[in-house]
Amino acid sequence: MTYIDAFILGLLQGLTEFLPVSSSGHLVITGALLGTKEPGVTFEILLHLGSLLAVLIYFRSKIIQVIKSIFNPQKKSDRMVIIYLGIGTIPAVIAVLLFKDFFEKAFTNPILASCMLFVTGFILLSTRFKKKGESDVTIKSSILMGIGQAFAIIPGISRSGTTISTGMLLGVKPSEAAEFSFLLAIPAILGAVVFKFKELMQLDTALFGQYFFGFSVTFLSSLFAVYAVLTLIKKGKFEYFAYYCFAAGAVGLYLFL
Repeated sequence: MTYIDAFILGLLQGLTEFLPVSSSGHLVITGALLGTKEPGVTFEILLHLGSLLAVLIYFRSKIIQVIKSIFNPQKKSDRMVIIYLGIGTIPAVIAVLLFKDFFEKAFTNPILASCMLFVTGFILLSTRFKKKGESDVTIKSSILMGIGQAFAIIPGISRSGTTISTGMLLGVKPSEAAEFSFLLAIPAILGAVVFKFKELMQLDTALFGQYFFGFSVTFLSSLFAVYAVLTLIKKGKFEYFAYYCFAAGAVGLYLFL
């Protein structure tokens, strides 16, 4: 792997992890174009850690607030966030346990990833029919957003796009749906890292420079992506990402069919 490969994959991971355009789909397609079906498990884990660090730093005030609520009985609403995140994480855990082999095969199929980008596009367009966003996240919305996250394990289905769209369709305030989606990424990414932790121990020291470079690019681009999504949601332009997904899916099918 060259530094150019590390830059391209790191940039794609950082931007697409939080932009509603599917990081997994882009990594599968780009990895195939670069000559490898996957960028390598160790490198993939490091890229996810870059995204994780970005969301932890971006939402550090909210995260600290939630942690403090554990020791403050009067902060029930903040404490409930922990429960909602736990509930929202369960569907993805169940999906991985039941369909592990299917997901592993899916990550070697750029045609499937390209097709699923079209699905993501239609999911994003569905927010045109969203309810007026006035409610907060509830047990019901956290369950359904969690199911959306489980569905998004399939490469090409955007995790942020599916979870945010689900929240908006349920009437959750768009900005709150986005914040919950990003916080929901924390246990999801941690779970993925823990699940593949043994592979991380097989770090190739000869590629340390490329690893660190890719990690850094992912971290910085992830920060930008979170800011961009929150800004566009406030402006009511979230569905615009659908057209990019359609274009990316079409390019993928053209290249691999």
